[in-house]
Amino acid sequence: MRKFFFFLSICALAPAPTFGGQVDTLHIFSPSMYKNIGCLVVTPDSYDAAGAPYPVLYLLHGYSGDYAGWLNDAPQLQAHADTYGMLIVCPDGGFDSWYFDSPVDSSVRYETHIARELIPLIDERYNTRATRSGRAIAGLSMGGHGALYLAARNPGLFGAAGSMAGGLDLRPFRQNNWDLEGVLGAPDKHWANWESHSVINLAPQLKSGSLAIIIDCGTGDFFLDVNRNMHAELLRNGTPHDYIERPGGHSGEYWGSAVDTQIVFFDKFFRRKTRR
Repeated sequence: MRKFFFFLSICALAPAPTFGGQVDTLHIFSPSMYKNIGCLVVTPDSYDAAGAPYPVLYLLHGYSGDYAGWLNDAPQLQAHADTYGMLIVCPDGGFDSWYFDSPVDSSVRYETHIARELIPLIDERYNTRATRSGRAIAGLSMGGHGALYLAARNPGLFGAAGSMAGGLDLRPFRQNNWDLEGVLGAPDKHWANWESHSVINLAPQLKSGSLAIIIDCGTGDFFLDVNRNMHAELLRNGTPHDYIERPGGHSGEYWGSAVDTQIVFFDKFFRRKTRR
């Protein structure tokens, strides 16, 4: 197995009735990007390195965020790790990578980092269920797109995927504030990149129904239309999925709450796969 060098610092949590787990901060050297990249790992209070392996949920942050953002918007993740007996891993996707291996910027390789560098390291360092039946991925906004994109392109890695307020079709946003041109190229010259990297165009690859999918978006979100379009595309393909609209906008308050529902969805997936 390929080895990756990383530094690990442990943030001990003060005793509290709702938090019993531990938050580890990893700094992982990425051979594909030749730099150290941060990551948080939340382990449950039941964690036993020698016991039954634990399922893992990978949570991706949004545009301009970083690996620490999820615990700011949803500090209850520590309690969820305890309650549901899962590891929650929060990778770093850069300021504006959209979790691609960029076709125009060779320094942006976040699909490779997560799929080929981070996941093997987590499985080596922690006691995980190192199969797709024990691995889920979800994210907010840029990370919602990234989660479905990575799951569709790496079907052997993930058994379940979720998006919260995700930008699930990049093509309507030729004019945007998220530096999509930086990772995809100018749309008038590189439109094929915008087509091939929009996860809505990967919907046919999900038709088998082997990936458990949940999509959640607020009714006041500027990404609502592209979420509805993704929902409609999955319905046309006959692809099983859960789709939720709730009041709310594109905000930390929204996905800080939506993640609670998605974790229940992933826990059911993990338990169902365990019983088989």
